[in-house]
Amino acid sequence: MVQDDIYYIDKVMGGDISAYSFLVNKHRDMVYTIALKIVGNCEDAEEIAQDVFIKAYQSLKKFKRKSKFSTWLYRIAYNSSISKVRKKRIEVSAINENIIENYNTFNDDESEYFEQINFETKRKYLFKILDNLPEEENLLINLFYMNNNSINEISEITGLKISNLKVKLFRIRKKIYIEIMKMFKNNIVEIL
Repeated sequence: MVQDDIYYIDKVMGGDISAYSFLVNKHRDMVYTIALKIVGNCEDAEEIAQDVFIKAYQSLKKFKRKSKFSTWLYRIAYNSSISKVRKKRIEVSAINENIIENYNTFNDDESEYFEQINFETKRKYLFKILDNLPEEENLLINLFYMNNNSINEISEITGLKISNLKVKLFRIRKKIYIEIMKMFKNNIVEIL
């Protein structure tokens, strides 16, 4: 029977070091994904993932259990990845604090056309667009939709303010919608 993360943390804290392997196995894919989206190459992402689990193990006593273990761990992964990028002197884009209004830029015909597209076709277009998103945008979408993290958890992981995070997610969704509409307007039938 699989227990939750706290069960294994308690076992590790009680001296059963082998229980930590469960936590590593459970979270390694997401830790690696976070690192890869930020640093952009597999070798650095693998190195960061290993370092994250070492740091987390060494800091396990500092885990206050105010948030989920995964949120705490992903925050370590995010910070470690950003540090790696900064060390390589790659400029990190500034966070835009401006909030845009929520409005629809498409007319009724375009919106109706989009609604008529079948699910599988939308899905193909969506995955093609996701692959082409910048790393930070892809990471935010991945954390929110694929990993089902809450806005508060993502804010804690990334250090972004909740209002800024909501704006970023809104802009990304809008960008995805615009790209899907462009693909259909240009009569692109096969994208894979």
